[in-house]
Amino acid sequence: MTLPTPIEAPPSFRGQRIAVVGLGIEGRDALHLLAREGAEAIRVDRDRERADRSPDDLTILDQVDGLIASQGVHHQAPLLAEAGRRGIPVYGPMQIFLERCPAPVIGITGSAGKTTTTTLVHEMLLAAGASCHLGGNIGRGLLAQLPGIAAEDTVVAEISHTQLLRTTRSPQTAAITNITPNHLDQFSWEEYQELKYRIVAYQPPRDTVVLPFNDELAVAATLRTDAEQRWFGIGTPPMPWSCAVRSDGDHIWHNDRQLMPVNEVKIPGEHNLLNAMAAMAIVADLVPADLAAEVLRSFSGVPHRLELVTEIGGVRFVNDSIATTPERTLAGLRATAGPVILMLGGRDKNLPLTPLLEEVKRHVRLVVLFGEAGPEWGSWLARHEVRTVNADTFESAFLQAASNAHACETVLMSPGGTSFDAYPNFEARGQHFRDLVDGWARSRRSRDDQ
Repeated sequence: MTLPTPIEAPPSFRGQRIAVVGLGIEGRDALHLLAREGAEAIRVDRDRERADRSPDDLTILDQVDGLIASQGVHHQAPLLAEAGRRGIPVYGPMQIFLERCPAPVIGITGSAGKTTTTTLVHEMLLAAGASCHLGGNIGRGLLAQLPGIAAEDTVVAEISHTQLLRTTRSPQTAAITNITPNHLDQFSWEEYQELKYRIVAYQPPRDTVVLPFNDELAVAATLRTDAEQRWFGIGTPPMPWSCAVRSDGDHIWHNDRQLMPVNEVKIPGEHNLLNAMAAMAIVADLVPADLAAEVLRSFSGVPHRLELVTEIGGVRFVNDSIATTPERTLAGLRATAGPVILMLGGRDKNLPLTPLLEEVKRHVRLVVLFGEAGPEWGSWLARHEVRTVNADTFESAFLQAASNAHACETVLMSPGGTSFDAYPNFEARGQHFRDLVDGWARSRRSRDDQ
């Protein structure tokens, strides 16, 4: 594959005819932007009820001055590829936002942890009384917020690798939580890394980059930027400024100050400890450290990320639908105490399950498989002597998991695959899990009442 060359958008789209490809959150935001700027828009989407044209209709390119492509549209889709061949500009919504935003932007990317880190940064800024705006890959559009953003405000943006695909700007503060293999069904490993590095590639020396000193690939981002460096991680930091858990493992240190005990961070797991330290490093010049620490003591997490839905008959039901890679599932397992009934499946991203095997054998009593990847993953696990059950549907997988769970165990829905085989996004899959848990609780209460 070859990554497209990103280009600058015009200062205004006034008088132009622009095709907006993909009518999700970003696409709808782009339509509002074009209306504000006096441009004519052509809506392009596979859902013909909300679109003017289908993305299969290449004649669109004879009628437009450019395209705005949502991140959910594959960069090698025929319409975008043909536009590239003809020299018709294709813009990304994140690029347009970074060009037009009057306020400083804190941008956070990473293979895992970026949503939790972004949310924590936003909560810390709010606690400090800052006027701030939250958006990006977190499920809240940014282009639609532009009219309400003032120069003295702060924007906190979660930025995915596909949103970086068409950017020629970097946030004033750019953070990478980690870089591990992901989305290899769409990009090569080298391309995926290159996209992550784009978040720092256009920073001048006055900007700031925040990186984990434990992650060799993330550290390599320093080769792409001259910005001021801040660091976070676990161990002895080799850099002068850091937020770290040092060798004793019991406290978070903020520079040379012992700030708070690790066990006071409310969200569970080592991966969330790293997210917490990343957030503190990001806001170091904006939020007093003690106030940021208070946020960590009260923040219970983001929905669909190791979210405790409820406990029924001594069985904990945990929604970790965000876990769309085996690595994320591994982090979820490590953060979950006691025996586990694991719901695993969805759509495969061509990532190996091997890293999961040791942890699954250590404290997973049963793996319940579902979705497109279920049969293949189930066969692989069974060959490695892991007890598995295959289910035809997500609902039947839940019923298998719930009915096999005993008191003091956890039903952990941490799929390891994407939701796109059956759901529009991981949030919809997580909500289905919540609904099934609610139904299971009602049925248990009804039996108890009889």
